[in-house]
Amino acid sequence: MHRRNLLTAAATFAAAFQNSAVTQAQAAAQGTWGQPADTVARDEDFWLNIRHAFTVDRNLINLNNGGVSPSPKVVMETEKRYLEISNMGPAYYMWRILGPELEVVRRRLAQCFGCDTEEIAITRNASEALENVQMGMDLKPGDEILTTNQDYPRMLTTWGQRARREGLVLTQIPFPVPVAKLDDLYERIERAITPKTKVIHICHITNLTGQIFPVRKICQMARARGIETVVDGAHAFGQFPFTRDELDCDYYGTSLHKWILAPIGTGMLYVRKNKIDKIWPLMAAPDTLTSNIRKFEEIGTHPASQRNSITEAVTFHESIGVERKAARFRYLRKRWSNRLRDLPGVKLLTSDDPEQSCGIGLLSVDGFNAGELSNHLLEKHRIFTVAINREGEFSGLRITPNVYTTLEEIDDFSRVMEKIIKAKKLV
Repeated sequence: MHRRNLLTAAATFAAAFQNSAVTQAQAAAQGTWGQPADTVARDEDFWLNIRHAFTVDRNLINLNNGGVSPSPKVVMETEKRYLEISNMGPAYYMWRILGPELEVVRRRLAQCFGCDTEEIAITRNASEALENVQMGMDLKPGDEILTTNQDYPRMLTTWGQRARREGLVLTQIPFPVPVAKLDDLYERIERAITPKTKVIHICHITNLTGQIFPVRKICQMARARGIETVVDGAHAFGQFPFTRDELDCDYYGTSLHKWILAPIGTGMLYVRKNKIDKIWPLMAAPDTLTSNIRKFEEIGTHPASQRNSITEAVTFHESIGVERKAARFRYLRKRWSNRLRDLPGVKLLTSDDPEQSCGIGLLSVDGFNAGELSNHLLEKHRIFTVAINREGEFSGLRITPNVYTTLEEIDDFSRVMEKIIKAKKLV
């Protein structure tokens, strides 16, 4: 066959094969319409279709999606396209063309969170979002900030710096893992309130064990006492379903490069509209923006490509459905935890109660150092986990799969852990 004809035939065959694959994937997805999320969570044809949207390294079993997750190909390609457009004439394309498109990103995030468009600021991560609020509140010496000792270290560091510099009081409440019941968290916080408490800062879900907090109940209790509520939602948004009204918080900060699967270096800040003018932005803004949510975006020159690609990530997230994602995450966590829970020395430090947990799980094994175990899994078995070590409290391996994680990868992790636990040594 002539070389040109051979190439044409090959291209035609490839296109037909791709079309067939797409048709099959669409048929699999259509077959889940109307089915409960718990049923779809076990439908491997559906999740095969989702996995094909990613270009991940399958020679590494990545069970550390809690730090940062890969974006699907469509988000990556969108980010590359916007970067190329920006580079054609940055001052023109970034500020005149791509800059105004950020308002669509804002609108889509507001719709997803269930709030007014004018209550959402686009940030680089949850830390920047929350620090805007933490550093921007008007507080005076002696005012108390109430939080837990399991909030994210950067947020505790931020409050700690203000406490040292301005004479504020930072109170950190300990709690067991897992807690016996959800109300225990509420009661611990309520008991710790004093006449000087001005702010309650809590996680929506902790990054350590995946403990979900009763946010709405805490926020409503705080508001009745004139106390502001700041919620760290770095791991919540996109992992399981909720809306602003279901939380009823004053401030909410989250990263979008975790469970929403947006580009690395994207985040979101929610500020209740009637509180915007009371918060000083982290980086100075003109007084004309005093009541404008955009004052929290005054960070200087930054790439439009990252932020503008958030819309594509939100679309991908909504195409799967957050209820389906949450059910899948719980299914994957139970798959490895149920296999290991009855082995000698195993402690599961994440609650099985679906109101208290979702995809994040913490596994502790007596006789093993979490750091050494995590390093061994990576070096010997190419399984990537995170070691959590809270000296004097608890330690273990944090396991965080995502929508592209396969059952085979979960089972490989479980099989390796079974061997190690039964051998009582690193094998």
